[in-house]
Amino acid sequence: MTIVRRNDLNTTVSPSVNSPETLTEKVIEAERMRDVLLLLQNLINSEEATVKLILDCLYDVGSVNLINQKLRVKPVNRVMKLIARMSKPVFRTLALNWFKKNCPQLITNWLHTQVTFESAQKKPQQVAVEVAELQPYPIPQRENISQEIRNLRYQVRWLVGISIIAISLL
Repeated sequence: MTIVRRNDLNTTVSPSVNSPETLTEKVIEAERMRDVLLLLQNLINSEEATVKLILDCLYDVGSVNLINQKLRVKPVNRVMKLIARMSKPVFRTLALNWFKKNCPQLITNWLHTQVTFESAQKKPQQVAVEVAELQPYPIPQRENISQEIRNLRYQVRWLVGISIIAISLL
C-alpha cells in the first residue's frame, strides 16, 4: 500500500491488491459465486428430467459419431450401434451422477472467468479468500428405482447375448 502525503493535511491511499476495499470486494465476489454454485445445484436437482433429456441427446449424437469414426466395417458398425442404444440407460445413470457432482462447479468456474474481464497477460496477485464448504441440496429419491434396476438387468442380458454373438462372428 502506498501513501502519498500532500502538505501533511490530506492523506491519499492508492488502491492496491491488499487494500481493505479490495479484500471486501473479493469476499463479496466469492460469496456471490458460491450463491451461483448453489443455484446451479438447485436447478440441476429440480430439472433432473431436462438434464436427462440433454444427456440422452448428447449420447445419441456422440455414440453414433464415435462408432462411425472408429468402425468402418458395416456389420460391426451396425452391431455396435445396437449395443450403444441398449447401453444408454447405464450411461444415463452414470452421466447424471457425474453431471450432478461436477457440472455445477465447472459451470460456475466458467461463468466466473466470463465476468472477471481479466486479460491473460495481466493477472493480478491472487488473494486467498476462505469460503465454507458447500453442502449440496439433497437429491430426491426415485420412487421407481426397482423398476429401473429390472429394466437395466434385462438390457444387460440382451447386451451380453449380442456381445457373445458379435465376438463369435468376429
